[in-house]
Amino acid sequence: MEKKQRSSFSGKLGFVMAAAGSAVGLGNIWRFPYLCAKYGGGIFLLIYIVLALTFGYTMIMAETALGRLTRKSPAGAFETFGKRFSLKFGGWINSIIPLIIVPYYSVIGGWVLKYAVGYVRGQADQMAGDNYFSSFISSGSQSEIYFLIFAGITMLIIYAGVQNGIERVSKVMMPILVVLSVIISIYSVTRPGAIAGVKYLLIPNPKNFSWMTVVTAMGQMFYSLSIAMGILITFGSYMKDDVSIESSTENVEVFDTAIALLAGFMIIPATFAYSGGDPKILKSGPSLMFIILPKVFDSMGFAMPAGIAFFVMVLFAALTSSIALGESVVSTFEDQFHLSRRKSAAIVTVLVLILGSLSALGYGPLSMVKILGMQLLDFFDFLSNSVMMPIAASATCLLCVYVIGLDKISGEITKNGAKFNRKKTFYFMIKYLCIAFLMVILISSVLNAFGLISM
Repeated sequence: MEKKQRSSFSGKLGFVMAAAGSAVGLGNIWRFPYLCAKYGGGIFLLIYIVLALTFGYTMIMAETALGRLTRKSPAGAFETFGKRFSLKFGGWINSIIPLIIVPYYSVIGGWVLKYAVGYVRGQADQMAGDNYFSSFISSGSQSEIYFLIFAGITMLIIYAGVQNGIERVSKVMMPILVVLSVIISIYSVTRPGAIAGVKYLLIPNPKNFSWMTVVTAMGQMFYSLSIAMGILITFGSYMKDDVSIESSTENVEVFDTAIALLAGFMIIPATFAYSGGDPKILKSGPSLMFIILPKVFDSMGFAMPAGIAFFVMVLFAALTSSIALGESVVSTFEDQFHLSRRKSAAIVTVLVLILGSLSALGYGPLSMVKILGMQLLDFFDFLSNSVMMPIAASATCLLCVYVIGLDKISGEITKNGAKFNRKKTFYFMIKYLCIAFLMVILISSVLNAFGLISM
């Protein structure tokens, strides 16, 4: 197979930091804690960890190996093995997903930036108000401005390239993120009444188990490990042959799960300290970070420094993931349309600004525009995460098993004598269980969106 010269990470650390940066984002620090709080704490955490070590491990291995094997972004990687419609469809759905996610993700990143700036400016009392968040996102102009700033930072870093931009920024941001996570977690778990939250997070209670706990934990895998977003295929294509795929992806897996756990320590014990474990507060969902948490900080009498540290950390996490998503799109434009990096980045920037503006204005001037009863941002999130990602991941599994062959995937993983310690787990999961899990996620998510079941 002929492989063209391609940008690459400097080595294992570069890949791990960039891939971990892509995985550690709003999915970990925003989504994981509120799902964990809502779906039973310790029992959700236990199920999530088991799935991360099996389902998650299998998918990140498959996508990374596919990327390095082909040295192409998702669309090109699939088309390497044929021009049939099914292969083109599988490649392009993996390629289009990040183009849908980056715009609205940048809008949410803009919200995080707004809160970080607000705490720096000493507006902790205002942000703890009941209507602060809704007033901000419905204002239109403010939401748009912060979205433009966040998206601009993302695209500038991507424009700088793989080593000079993505790798360099990840190597700086990720250690800072870890340090801030540990500091905030220590602060959170030492608040009066927080120990009850620690127990809720760490001790599995079978009474809190439900089938939706399993389904939701499976769905969280996508967000937490950057599965089916085109990122790992793209980053795998930048990985050097002498870097161990299994060792590298295991580092990403451990790093990602540790940050998700730290996010739980940051938010859930603090919420218990504030509310005494009020079920309504624990099940408040996405509003936990933007509405409940500022109230938690305000009640502690330490709102300004706590708010600055927390939202700066979340901002770093959001940026590293946004950069990874954007890079996947830029790489596709480079590969498929044979454009320079500059032209590709410029085109992607324009598309992100157009699509992101729809989401940024969707709670304000465009609030009357709804699809399937959803605001624009919510619809883009549903379309990409609940519908397209399970289909894209299924396409990757089918490609690896029935088109490429697992022996060839295994050969890529063990190149240059690298170890493949969990080969049996990988083979069993990708052949028999992964697609079944993915179909459960797809069907459950769609039924939930149409109100036929409750998640």
